[in-house]
Amino acid sequence: MKLVDHFESGLTAPICLTWELTYACNLACVHCLSSSGRRDPRELTTAQCREVIDELQRMQVFYVNIGGGEPTVRPDFWELVDYATDRGVGVKFSTNGVRLTPQRAAWVAGRDYVDVQISLDGATAEVNDAVRGPGSHGTAVTAMRNLRDAGVEGFKLSVVMTRHNIPQLDEFAALAQEYGAQLRITRLRPAGRGADSWDELHPTADQQRLLYEWLTAHGEGVLTGDSFFHLNPLGSTPLPGLNLCGAGRVVCLIDPVGDVYACPFALHDAFKAGNVLDPGGFGTVWRESPLFASLREPQGAGACGSCSAYDSCRGGCMAAKFFTGLPLDGPDPECVQGHGERALAGVRAGSVPRPDRDHSRTRPAARRPAGPVLVPLGRTPAGAGPARACDISPLAGFTPTP
Repeated sequence: MKLVDHFESGLTAPICLTWELTYACNLACVHCLSSSGRRDPRELTTAQCREVIDELQRMQVFYVNIGGGEPTVRPDFWELVDYATDRGVGVKFSTNGVRLTPQRAAWVAGRDYVDVQISLDGATAEVNDAVRGPGSHGTAVTAMRNLRDAGVEGFKLSVVMTRHNIPQLDEFAALAQEYGAQLRITRLRPAGRGADSWDELHPTADQQRLLYEWLTAHGEGVLTGDSFFHLNPLGSTPLPGLNLCGAGRVVCLIDPVGDVYACPFALHDAFKAGNVLDPGGFGTVWRESPLFASLREPQGAGACGSCSAYDSCRGGCMAAKFFTGLPLDGPDPECVQGHGERALAGVRAGSVPRPDRDHSRTRPAARRPAGPVLVPLGRTPAGAGPARACDISPLAGFTPTP
């Protein structure tokens, strides 16, 4: 039996659990998946978060990947990290670096089972700050310097790939090496505020090929979050990872108010499976949700069934299809065979699902970033958060039983 077959029908606990602790954020990233900015007054209390952690311990969840919003702005964030690691639940948290002072970096260096991801979407301030906001590049670099100086090795430099930063792949690798970090790159999704910036930011077809060739030539040790399997048909060398949509099978997300979603990139009621405050808690949602049960059933190839490349890409990303108006059994919008582009041409105007929540603080008038890096967005809302989801392959640490 292939390893991937162990995941088709789901596991007794998620391998990668993403947990958005808060929607509060100090930044205004234009591609923020959760449209973060304002704190939701209903977010789980410290006591409720502890109860979730206790349940994760009982379920033997490998680790929890904490994001937001900016998770470190929660006053109890460091307390919750301690609580989780004391119970054997590893914590990997994504941050823009705003609270990673030298003192806090030293705190991280002294903790076991804690890993840090610094979000940076441009190797230069010019590229990064056009997407993440003025000063955010300097904040992230300062945080990396603090981690390096504190002796933290192997933390992650996490980059969402856009058409403006793909030319900087070598620079990102050099930056990671300079600070003793491991480079992690992930795919841009048209979710949250990313739905409005997708057309301007997602890589071109030529850049998709460049990215694939760079990963096959230089990607040893580069983490991808298993998010680029749609590129596999470009060559004979498959990219490492699961090559399968793990939504509801091996991954899921808990949002700040306790709602559980099948996919970290699809925060929409169509993918909501329940709430951790429901009777039975998170474990019951994971085991008994009708939505998760349907995702764990054998999935047909749909419109991709006649494509010779289907076994390589398995139809691509569910969230990318949903938020561009394509059927879930259709081609990925960035299908490297061109099927997605042709399918998008047939999407009716007004039929594309819209993100159904928005925590942006304000909606100032549209602007274009200064300088030669053009990101002509229709608007620049305030209050985004760092990218998130698994920072290693979901296969890491998993040994199937016969």
